[in-house]
Amino acid sequence: MMLTTLQLSEAGRTVALHDGGAGAPLVLLHGVGMQSAAWAPQIEILSRSHRVIALDLPGHGGSDPLPVGSDLPDFVAWLQDVVLALDLGPVNLAGHSMGALIAAGFAASHPALTQRVALLNGVFCRTAEARAAVLARAAEIDAGPVDLATPLARWFGHSATDLRARDQVADWLRAVDPAGYATAYGAFARGDATYADQLVDIACPFLAITGDGDPNSTPAMAQAMAARVQMGRAIVIPGHRHMVNLTAPDVVAAHLRDWLATPFEEDPS
Repeated sequence: MMLTTLQLSEAGRTVALHDGGAGAPLVLLHGVGMQSAAWAPQIEILSRSHRVIALDLPGHGGSDPLPVGSDLPDFVAWLQDVVLALDLGPVNLAGHSMGALIAAGFAASHPALTQRVALLNGVFCRTAEARAAVLARAAEIDAGPVDLATPLARWFGHSATDLRARDQVADWLRAVDPAGYATAYGAFARGDATYADQLVDIACPFLAITGDGDPNSTPAMAQAMAARVQMGRAIVIPGHRHMVNLTAPDVVAAHLRDWLATPFEEDPS
């Protein structure tokens, strides 16, 4: 997968991205610790019908980081800068995990720039216990060194497909810039309710996907988000956990194709 770079004139930051295919734009946002290559299975399939732009999040892959202490709205503002710099117009937007939080925030804040939004393994209004646990992990990541075994055990099962994906994800986690990872994870830990009250304003086709075995991005969260928006749909994939785009790539791509075919309002604002 070939990467190119984009210079953001407003902030002076470099963004690394994959940009391929032709048609209506589909922007893909990965999760914390990953990179745009995590979308490789979906890029291969969906670039046959769409222009697919997969971004390295700030501080990941080849993208410059945001300042230490940045919160979720700063990542949403970064995405707006990218969409405007690429002159994409209204986009289809899909995000995984942290990318899902950014995508939801962007759709709520910028309806005129959003045709459709899909959230994979997104988090929504954690319980007090879950929030305390993720904030504790954010503090551990900030202090370093990063524990890889615990999240990998939580994200993957024991099938051959899971084990192959686990090895690739472990390589990405080892390669991520520690400071960029810590900043993004902190925003992820604090951001699960940031745009919760604004989801009712999302009027475009909305899809929430998760695995039935994901303990943190739960089926109940996906269903609650889909129920809150105007054109929401939730899908729970049986037998999978947190990295469904890698462990169930064809199933995810099929659901995304259906979502991309859902009619949208010409003027979502």
